[in-house]
Amino acid sequence: MILSNIETVPGKTIVQFYGIVTGSTVRAKHIGRDIMASLKNLVGGELKGYTELLGEAREDALERMRQQAESLGANAVVNVRFSTSSIAQGAAELFAYGTAVKVE
Repeated sequence: MILSNIETVPGKTIVQFYGIVTGSTVRAKHIGRDIMASLKNLVGGELKGYTELLGEAREDALERMRQQAESLGANAVVNVRFSTSSIAQGAAELFAYGTAVKVE
């Protein structure tokens, strides 16, 4: 599955459009990560626990989007984008979306 954040796949021609495909995941903060984040806020620096959490969320959302595209018969998703939103105190959704296409 080819994923592209632009409207085309360089070197390929889009021969079929399947429509918008999406994938999402909702993640909650972890108490251990919160404690470490609180300590890190005192001295500054990267919050690695949250970086890992968001990385995992992006991969899950992309994989769900890929699966939806495959089920439609697509071999690529173009114009891939991410969005986030707060769902509840301490929980957020990471949403991936794009246009499923067939390229040759």
